[in-house]
Amino acid sequence: MDLQIQGRKALVTGGTRGVGRGIVLALARAGMDVVTCYRTEGERVESLRRELKETGGTHRVVCADLTRPEDVERLLGECRTHLGELHLVVNNAGAITHTPYGELGLDDWRRVIDTNLTAAHLVIQGALPLLAPGASVISIGSKSSEVGIPLRAHYTATKAALRGLSRSLAKEFGAKGLRFNVLALGVIETEALDEMPEQQRETLVRRYSDKTALGRLGTPEEVAGAVLWLASDLSRYVTGATIHVDGGIS
Repeated sequence: MDLQIQGRKALVTGGTRGVGRGIVLALARAGMDVVTCYRTEGERVESLRRELKETGGTHRVVCADLTRPEDVERLLGECRTHLGELHLVVNNAGAITHTPYGELGLDDWRRVIDTNLTAAHLVIQGALPLLAPGASVISIGSKSSEVGIPLRAHYTATKAALRGLSRSLAKEFGAKGLRFNVLALGVIETEALDEMPEQQRETLVRRYSDKTALGRLGTPEEVAGAVLWLASDLSRYVTGATIHVDGGIS
């Protein structure tokens, strides 16, 4: 099916690895021009640049720490200069730590809040003048915001907040045709899983596969499929929603 999104413009934060990388590549292959960002230099950054160059289109991979307002402003400046407008914004950049709540320091709390929530706010607010009529804004959430997970209170708090933010913005900007939705992810198999010791990885995959209706973990490409749908006019009457991309995990 032709989603008819060729030539549209997208910003995806945190797009050099994992779910973000899958989204960036899927959008580029569907014909969209994409700006994305990263915080740390490395081979994943360069390999993404190579893949995007081979795909064709107008793409930018920009170094930006989204906890710094000046970096967010510079990233949006790149969008303004190289894309002109935005039809899609995907707030994917995120941080997580596994810390007992009684030991959760203020610095750790602030880093996760700033990366997962405040950065999304700054990106959305700064992007408003660039959003084309009918633009779609997607924030990557988590099933954990519904069920809660020990040692991740700060992370789950941010993912729950993204739902409230998106719901409110959907109502505030609906008259202008702008749409705001959340994708609540289950456990997605990324390179972070591959980097674990083999026994730990096998245990985690088995544990979460058993909790999932489909009996397996998800892939970045499957998350990207939901993003493609929300980027297209097929979803033009969908806003303020939390859409579960979790394989039926319980």
